[in-house]
Amino acid sequence: MNSFCCQLLTSCAGGFLLASAAVAQGPATATAVASAPAIEQAIDLAAKGRCHEALPQLKKSLSRIAAKDLKYRAAMATAKCAMSLDQTESALQALLLLNRDFPNDPEVLYITTHYYSQLASRASQQLASTAPSSSQAHELQAEALESRGKWDEAAAEYNGILAQNPNVPGIHYRLGRVALAKSDTPAGGEEAKKEFEAELKLDPTNAASEFWLGEIARRSGQWDEATPHFTKAAQLDPGFAEAYLALGMTLNSAQKFPEAVAPLQSYVKMVPEDPAGHYQLAIAYARTDRKEDAEREMGIQRRLTEKNSSAKAAPNGSVPQQ
Repeated sequence: MNSFCCQLLTSCAGGFLLASAAVAQGPATATAVASAPAIEQAIDLAAKGRCHEALPQLKKSLSRIAAKDLKYRAAMATAKCAMSLDQTESALQALLLLNRDFPNDPEVLYITTHYYSQLASRASQQLASTAPSSSQAHELQAEALESRGKWDEAAAEYNGILAQNPNVPGIHYRLGRVALAKSDTPAGGEEAKKEFEAELKLDPTNAASEFWLGEIARRSGQWDEATPHFTKAAQLDPGFAEAYLALGMTLNSAQKFPEAVAPLQSYVKMVPEDPAGHYQLAIAYARTDRKEDAEREMGIQRRLTEKNSSAKAAPNGSVPQQ
C-alpha cells in the first residue's frame, strides 16, 4: 500500500476514535440504541445494490448498534456501499470497526485485504492523473517495475527522480536494492554499497541501508566491517529483528561468541518461531560453556524445524491435527 493510503488510513483512524469517544460521552446519544428494523431495512437495500438509499442510515446507526450480529452485518454493508460510492472515509471507518470487534473473522480479513488494495489502486491512479511528473508518481512507477523484475527500467525511473532532485530520500536505497536484485556478482555488491552509502549521507537514520551495508560485508566474510553496520541498524530501529540475527550470526562467524549472545537473545524474543535464531543462539551458548542453555535452544530448534517440515508436507499447506 502506498504512502498516500497509509496517511489516509491514519487520519481516518484518528477521526473514527474521536467520533467514538463523542458518542460515548454525549448525553443525548449515550443511551440511544439504533432501531433494529431500520438497520435491517438498510442492510437489505445494500444487498440489493441500492447503496445511495442504504448508506445514510447505515452511517447514522453504525456506532449505536448493540447486537453484535447486527453490528457485523451493518458494518459489512457499510464498507461495501461506501466502496461502491467512493466514500473512502466511511469505508475505512467500517473496516476499522470490523477489525476492532471481529479481528479474526475470515471474511473481515478478506474484505480488508481486498478493499485496501482497491484504495491503494485508486490513490495511485489519482496520483498519476493529478501529478504525473512528481517524484512520487515516478517512484510508484519504479516500484511497479521492480515488482515485475524489470530492474533496468526501475533503475532508470529512480535515476530520473534523482536527476530532478538529488536530495529525495529513499531513492538511493531503492537503487541499492535493485543493484543487489539484478546481480549477485561482486560488482553488483559494490554498486549497491555505493547507493546505500549515498542514502546514509542524505538520511543518517536509514536503518535499512545500514543493514544492507552489513549484509554485503557479511556475505564477503568481512566480519569486522559488517558488525558495526548491523549494530547501527539495531540502534536506529530497535524493532529491526533481522539486524539482531545478522549481528549474532556475524559475531558467531568471527568467533566472538560472548558478544553474540545478547543480540541473538533479543532476536529469539522477537521472532520465537524462527529455528535459525535458536540454532545460532545454541552455538553461542555452547561456545561460552552454557551447555544446558545450548541444549535447550537446540531442542527448540529441532521442534520448530520438524513443525515447519510437517506444515509444508501437509495437504494444501494445512497443519496436521495432533
